[in-house]
Amino acid sequence: MNTTAKKAVTEDPLYRAPLKPLITHYAVPSIISMLVSAVYNITDQAFIGHVVGLVGNAATNVAFPMVTLTTAFALLIGNGMAAAYTMAIGGEKQDEAKRIAGTGTVMLIAAGAMIFTLIVGLKQPILILCGATKTVMPYASVYLKYTACGLPFLLFANAGASLIRADGSPNYAMAANVTGAVLNVGLDYVFMMVLHLGIRGAALATVIGQVLSFVLCIAYYPRMKCIDFSWKTLGYDPGTAAHIAKLGTANFINHLIMTLVNIVLNNQLTRYGALSPYGSDIPLAVAGVVSKLNVILAAFAVGLAQGCQPVVSFNMGAKNYPRVKAAYLTAVRQAVLVSCVAFAAFQLFPKQIAALFSPGNARYFEFAAKYLRIYMFMVFVYGVQPMTVNYFANIGSVSKGITLSVARQGFFLMPLLVFLPRLFGMNGVLFAGPVADALAFGLSVMLMKKNFAELDQMAAAESKA
Repeated sequence: MNTTAKKAVTEDPLYRAPLKPLITHYAVPSIISMLVSAVYNITDQAFIGHVVGLVGNAATNVAFPMVTLTTAFALLIGNGMAAAYTMAIGGEKQDEAKRIAGTGTVMLIAAGAMIFTLIVGLKQPILILCGATKTVMPYASVYLKYTACGLPFLLFANAGASLIRADGSPNYAMAANVTGAVLNVGLDYVFMMVLHLGIRGAALATVIGQVLSFVLCIAYYPRMKCIDFSWKTLGYDPGTAAHIAKLGTANFINHLIMTLVNIVLNNQLTRYGALSPYGSDIPLAVAGVVSKLNVILAAFAVGLAQGCQPVVSFNMGAKNYPRVKAAYLTAVRQAVLVSCVAFAAFQLFPKQIAALFSPGNARYFEFAAKYLRIYMFMVFVYGVQPMTVNYFANIGSVSKGITLSVARQGFFLMPLLVFLPRLFGMNGVLFAGPVADALAFGLSVMLMKKNFAELDQMAAAESKA
């Protein structure tokens, strides 16, 4: 890098600005955007629970793995594209950044078409696989029939927002997602309370909100700050696509395994619920409620991780290794603080939280309290693992990110969900969650200690050069 280019890099706010306000600048819009999305998911669930009943909450839970699958592809392409784009900008490689944006956008279009085709062609088998009971199936079938149309738009809006943040416009990315979410909430009321469309109304409201967010993301592309983007920029470069996929693989695998875990969890809840006083539908409904509450926690964890992404990737590209470490530590402290607040809420007010989603009955509230207090017991370290997975993706350390992604869901939680219920019944299903979280936290700490030692060595070598 020549002297002029080096000076431009070192004068960039990502390189030299105070970390807390800088990360806040990027993280807060992302957190607000995801929180609003979480609120509309929760509002959706509350409307469905109070209008349709417990069976409606169970139906959305059965359909939820398809949302997780869509999110997996959004992270594969969106996070990979954002990390590659920011590292290219940090290295003064504008032509490469332009190629990354064009190739990533084509990948999003292809992935959206693939997901839509998969769900439409295999809707009934998918719902059976995801644990739908005979009571739940009619509602889940209607819900997934409509929401499948919106998933390609959700994919593009989520991934496009990552690129927009990487381009230096976090507030616009927030506005795109928030606008769609607010519209969704308003339409929930109109379609369900005024027009009495039931679960079909909730699905339609969701799709329309997702389309609006997509349109707003598309509208940003011609106005990108760091590159001159035109529709001629769109193209597919195999090498660039492989690089994007490589950087996004850790998050993709994490959410792909989350989809499989969600399926296994639903089936175990159905199976062992039938053998318990709660029956099959109450555990499914409660799990659906908790999955939406998890979206709030993910909003903070992922929002902070996305706030770190431009700082970490830029400084990794600029070889400013001490700042890479400092950015991670700054964000992870905030993530743990938020997780501790969630832990207190779940332990102290589980029945009150459950009541927000359904009038329920005594069995519903009994199981909800048990589920929140046991399955979510290790929530106070919830933010560390996703933060660490994103960190490794952002610095290009793909193998460590993949290891950590696979570990929590695949190596720990999946086997525990299979084997603990054989010994302890429904209690085994519930205790699988905190045990897996504790093991994943320990692994995260070990990997970060090793990575920090490597960064110290690289910084020492750079200072001698």
